[in-house]
Amino acid sequence: MALTLSVGLLGGCVTTPPKPKAGAPPHHLEVGFRNPNPQYSSPNRSSFFWTRRLLAASVLPDPVVDLPRLDNDGTYLRANGTESTVTWVGHSTLLVQLEGVNLLTDPQWSRRASPVSFFGPKRFTEPGLRFDDLPHIDLVVISHDHYDHLDAATVTRLAEVHRPTFFVPLGLKSWFEELGITHVQEMDWWESRSFKHFTVTAVPAQHFSGRTPWRRNLTLWAGWVVRGRDKRLYFAGDTGYYEGLKEIGRRLGPFDLAAIPIAPNLPGAAMRPHHTSPEEALQLLLDVGGKRFIPIHWGTFHLTEPQDEPIRRVQAEVSRVGVDPDRIWALKHGETRHW
Repeated sequence: MALTLSVGLLGGCVTTPPKPKAGAPPHHLEVGFRNPNPQYSSPNRSSFFWTRRLLAASVLPDPVVDLPRLDNDGTYLRANGTESTVTWVGHSTLLVQLEGVNLLTDPQWSRRASPVSFFGPKRFTEPGLRFDDLPHIDLVVISHDHYDHLDAATVTRLAEVHRPTFFVPLGLKSWFEELGITHVQEMDWWESRSFKHFTVTAVPAQHFSGRTPWRRNLTLWAGWVVRGRDKRLYFAGDTGYYEGLKEIGRRLGPFDLAAIPIAPNLPGAAMRPHHTSPEEALQLLLDVGGKRFIPIHWGTFHLTEPQDEPIRRVQAEVSRVGVDPDRIWALKHGETRHW
């Protein structure tokens, strides 16, 4: 994420405004995609402080922070075929077991979130579940193409070992095909597809895409809703907060489980358009009708703030607004809960 954002900010300016695509949804452009929220404003390359902080996060030593981690060898998860569970592997990677299907969100098992092994945001907390200890994976949802959410090494290995079906936003199917991965469903916002007895729906998010500065916003970004017979999951991916996200709850909610990002948050003016703060994440939970909230996108890679600060802010906001703390599942890396 940091490397992608930094390179993008240091790239050239767009000289002509993008044009909407005639007859298409408002987030479609003649070339690429956009955030249709009228209040949205993307930080530009003059945000030097943002760039500096993100680059610094790529080379800083491991932070001195003691985040709890549970040993999970996957034995129960591999044997389980009936119970609904969720396990936090780290960052935005969740293993979700629901009605006999095993699902991964934004799988990332690499040491760095980067196109190279020697530079870029470094993992300071090991994955809570080893790749080799996974149960058979049936389904994978990808929110967008930033390196901390779409890791080539991980998805290639998943395709070789598990052969899951990948659900991806518009424009990413060709990227997977270049890796030789063909079990891919490419979808637009509000589009639904069936998978076994599930309905999988791509939903709006306010973010951006691009693995290089010359590919900015050429592919779509999205959240995902997975609806089974009895339970519903909302995975927000990466998103800034805006009123339009309430429509997800109105159309597809309520949700038994909502996974929503809580970091990075500094500097606020640069991060807020693309990332929900801890306080906004809790509001989004209420907006979409989430019964349980799993904070994601924190505590794993170097970001731009103390690594335990986001979860402390969630806990403070829960107390301030009077939300039942039992609804907040601040999972440890490797922790499994039933839902």
